[in-house]
Amino acid sequence: MVVALFLIIVVVAQESKQPGMGSAIGGGAEGMMGGKSRGKDAVLSKFTVVLGILFAVLCLVLGRYMNTF
Repeated sequence: MVVALFLIIVVVAQESKQPGMGSAIGGGAEGMMGGKSRGKDAVLSKFTVVLGILFAVLCLVLGRYMNTF
């Protein structure tokens, strides 16, 4: 459960890579003027991959341990 919560937090903390509906109203200028912090995005992306793999492995191990599949 802890890994799932951390995974949710890391995914929500990432910045969107695609302009959404807000860019049509005027929110798209922030992507051009203020450059994104590449260091933060890279770290969050790596954490997402690691936590996703860890979550999948834990699900398989716990499923096998509990004989549910």
